[in-house]
Order: sequence, then C-alpha cells, then structure tokens
Amino acid sequence: MSKVLNSKAPSGPIEDRWKNYKFQMKLVNPANKTKFNIIVVGTGLAGASAASTLAELGYNVKSFCIQDTPRRAHSIAAQGGINAAKNYPNDGDSTYRLFYDTVKGGDFRSRESNVYRLAEVSNNIIDQCVSQGVPFAREYGGTLANRSFGGAQVSRTFYAKGQTGQQLLLGAYSSMMRQVALKRIELFERREMLDLVKVDGAARGITVRNLVTGEIESHAADAVLLCTGGYGNVFYLSTNAMNSNVTASWRCHKKGAYFANPCYTQIHPTCIPVSGDYQSKLTLMSESLRNDGRVWVPKKVGDKRAPVDIPEDERDYYLERVYPSFGNLAPRDVSSRQAKFRVDEGRGVGATGRAVYLDFASAIAKKGEAAIKDKYGNLFAMYEKITNENPYKTPMRIFPAVHYTMGGLWVDYNLESSIPGLHVLGEANFSDHGANRLGASALMQGLADGYFVIPFTLGHYLASNKLAKVDTNHDAFKASKLECSDHLTKMLNIKGKQSVDSFHKKLGHIMWEQVGMSRDKDGLNKALDEIPKLREEFWNDVRVTGENNFKNAELEKAGRVADFLELGELMAKDALNREESCGGHFREEHQTDENEAKRNDEEYCYVSAWERNEGDKPTWVENKEPLEFEYVKLANRSYK
Repeated sequence: MSKVLNSKAPSGPIEDRWKNYKFQMKLVNPANKTKFNIIVVGTGLAGASAASTLAELGYNVKSFCIQDTPRRAHSIAAQGGINAAKNYPNDGDSTYRLFYDTVKGGDFRSRESNVYRLAEVSNNIIDQCVSQGVPFAREYGGTLANRSFGGAQVSRTFYAKGQTGQQLLLGAYSSMMRQVALKRIELFERREMLDLVKVDGAARGITVRNLVTGEIESHAADAVLLCTGGYGNVFYLSTNAMNSNVTASWRCHKKGAYFANPCYTQIHPTCIPVSGDYQSKLTLMSESLRNDGRVWVPKKVGDKRAPVDIPEDERDYYLERVYPSFGNLAPRDVSSRQAKFRVDEGRGVGATGRAVYLDFASAIAKKGEAAIKDKYGNLFAMYEKITNENPYKTPMRIFPAVHYTMGGLWVDYNLESSIPGLHVLGEANFSDHGANRLGASALMQGLADGYFVIPFTLGHYLASNKLAKVDTNHDAFKASKLECSDHLTKMLNIKGKQSVDSFHKKLGHIMWEQVGMSRDKDGLNKALDEIPKLREEFWNDVRVTGENNFKNAELEKAGRVADFLELGELMAKDALNREESCGGHFREEHQTDENEAKRNDEEYCYVSAWERNEGDKPTWVENKEPLEFEYVKLANRSYK
C-alpha cells in the first residue's frame, strides 16, 4: 500500500525555520552523551565531519571505512570548489540567492526547507575549514578568493586549486584523527558494511566483512549514520573510484529504508572522453575550467581538421550561442545534453567523434599562460598525463560522463531514514539537490550534514527514544551474520564461466544506452526486460574465484555487482514511472520545441520513495512525499 510521507520539515518564515527547530529539539546533556554509542559508516566529508563532531561532543563513535585509510575516501576526487554565500566579491550573492539558485538548479524537485538550511549553514563551513587550516586560494591582499560555477551568475565558490575535495577531507580527517588519539573514536579500516541490524524496528548496528582476513564482524550501537556516497558505478564507467558502490545503502534498503528518486543521476559535461573498451573508469576535469575555457565544435558536419586549422568563423561556441546569459557556465545537465546534441548531429571531434573542445586559447592570450597555470596547473598536468596532449597548446577534448547521484535513501528533515535510528548523510541521501546538483554543492552538503545538522538531529533522536541495551549477542546480530555468510558462500559456489567484471560491463552498457543521458519509453522497457535476465544469468553463471575467509577482491566485487543488478532495475522503473523531464532525468517524449526539459508539475511534483517488498525477486511500491514551493515559485527553468 502506497504511503504519503511526512518530511517533518518545519513551517513559518523560511529564514527562521532551522533556528526555531533547533531550539525545539530535545538535547542530551554532556554527561549523558558518553553513554551513547554511535556507528558512522564512511569517512568521506560527511562521515569524517560527523564522526569528529560527535566525538568532540562526547559520544562514543565507531568509524568504518572501506579503504586502508580514511584519507582515501572518494571525497578527495572533488576538484573545483565548495559553495558558500559570503558574497566576498560583492556581486549580489546572499543566503537567499544560494537557496534560490539551488532550488532552480534542481529543477524544482527538492525540499525548500532543506535547501534553505544548506544555504544558511554554508558560511559556517568556510569558517570551520579555515580554522582547520584548509589552504583555500586567496587574493593578493590575503582575503579568500572565489570563482564562478555553473548555474549561478555570482562568484561564490571557494577553492584550493583543483584539489578542493582533498584539502577539505584532510581538514576533516585531522579533526577525526585527533578524536581517535583521544580514544573517543574507534577506527575500523578495510571493513565493508554488508547488512544493517534492526532490533525492535530500529537500527542498532551493522554487520561488516574484514576485507583483509575475510572475517564477518558484528558491531552494536544506539544509532547508525550512513555516509557511504553515491551509486554512479552502476553504469560501470563513471568518474567514481572503482571502490565506490551502493552495497551499504542497498542492504539498508532491503531492510526497509526507502530509496528516493533513483533515476536522478548527474552526467558531468567536463570529463575526458572514453577511448576504448579497456577502460574501467573515466576521469573528471573540473567544472571550474569552464570559467576560462570556451566550449565549441566545428560548424561543418564531419569536419576532421585539427582545431588550430579551423578558423573562428567556422566554430560553433554553442553554449554561448544557446545560453547567452550563462554561456559556458550553464548548469551540468543542460551543458551535457547540448554536447550530446552536437555529437548526434555529427559535429563531434577527436578520433571517436564523441567529444567536444574546451579551448583556453582566448584566456591564455588575455591573461597569460602563467595565470592559467596558477589556477588550473594540476588539472592541466593530469589531462596531459592521460591524453599525451598539451592543453596549453591544443584544446582539451571533453564529453559528458556519469558523475553524481542525486537519488539516495529517503530522509526527513532530521536526516533520518524510514528506519528509526538510521540517519543518512551526504551523497548517500537524496535530500538537497533535487533532479540536478549545481557544481560545488556536493562538498557543501556533505560538510553541512556532518558538522552542522546531524549533531542536533541525532541528539534529538537519542533524547526522544528509550533505547533498550543491545549488544552483539542479540539474536538479530547472529541472524544477520549467518545471512551475510550464506550470501557470500552462495556466490562462491556458483562456479560459472563468466567473470564478475563481464557482468558489470554488460549492466553498464544497458544502463548507459537505455537509462543514461537521454531516456524514452521503449528504451526503459527494454532495460526492464534485459536487467532481470542479466541478473538471472549472473546467479547461474558467474565465476567468483578465491576463498571466503581470506582477502578476496573478486568476492567483494561480486557482492557489489549483485546489488547493482537490482538497483539498475529500480532506476529504470523510476525513470519509466516519471512521465516528465526534469534536471538529470530527460525523457525524450517530454521536451520543449527547443529541446529543453519539460516538467509535469501537476502530476510529478513529489519525491518518489520506493519501498522494497521482501522476496528473491525484487518488487517495489512507490511512496510519495509531496513537494511545495512557497518561496521559489514553480516556473520554467531557463538559462538563456
């Protein structure tokens, strides 16, 4: 039976909602905080900031990371910057404008109260990170520098060259490791979460696999925080690290956590193009490059001349032509589709014809090569190392690639999922970006959730619920451990003929072709026919080598691909169900005469929160959270 979900978002003047809500929440006094045990899964920006802040407050924290050190969390891959509404350039920015741009950028499919809170705490994030020593770029006089990003007409993005994610994570990591040294955080490296343990309907712990020894472990707590990132690797080729996966979120989903808006995936327009079937991932080139780089293709179809041989009057600077107000800084979803249109017209460049140019010649002529190198030097070096081309002398070749997932586990205003006690932070939840994330907002959301939201909302949960004492001797932990062990053994015992990677590649091909940058009814129905067949083939013919009780990378991958094979079906189902185009979800049947996304606000102005029914063959029921727009009125989204 479908449900209408309550977001618990407060009412009243939007600028007062979070302030008033915090005052009304229950608190845990300092002495009592030491009595509570909290599990934090993931050590990226959301996980590291949450773990360090909660430990600083006095909670006992267990932190789990899949890598050999928390410093390797995928947050380090973020390049271009982090948004905040400080208005240092004095160009018209404000908390309200950041709120407005984010709601509009998400194509009116996000929750207003959450987005305003995000904008409101954004300035505190910068102050926090500066205090930690994060080396943000500065102007000559010493003030923090800002640059522009897509979807905004102001400069609000703080950055550290092209390493912003890495520098921010080092700040959060240092705070976290201080608490580890003080014995307030117990750190568990090389652990993969395999299951959520529920007792009396609430999240009370997790089951993990030690990736070095193969041992399955149980860990109990009073609440669980999931900070495990997004699910872009369902497409096989993406800008995500190879370790990035959906397993932790998906196992929570199978235990009752609703999965919201799974079809909202972001295609980033500025990535190094695919060069061959041998690739296992794609490389992101920061959106910040579009501040100085101009995007173009030849005007002639099939023009294979070198870019230096194509004169200015034979070039189509199509983003500047189609979106004169925003130009090369049009939002990611819009820019990605425009690149696809040019390739579909036969005007793509490079050996494959599946790329467009990002050209810095004008900026270098105006500012000098030294100035461009100072701003983007590490990005240019990375591009040259991968492509063996010098981007100072010849334009970069770029093309869209899967980057970020706006969907995720459904959470209310408290960041609590549909399972009591399970809170979900950062990219793992769905909450703040709607159908399209503006660039430089992922780092902002992860740190906002960890530093400035969860310390209040988690305390309210703990103070509001009488939690019985539970340890790993409880039957629920024993049952979970047995279930996880049986699942691994089942995969090892199939002993088929096809590798895990071959199934992942096949799934990725289906997802990219049918559920990728552009979707239609026939393609989605095709995906819904092919994915269950591929899943059945996997469970009958996959070959997982190695043993269970030792380090076994193939077994790790098999579990993740098994989950992707279920998630892919739900993504296609969600995309087929949503008969509209919005943000990163582009249904070809629903577009304007100018090929822009055409929303259907009368029927689809809601969050799709999918509830999984138990059973070997997954089925889902769609629950809905209606979205209301009191401050940013529903309107056609235009960047022209």
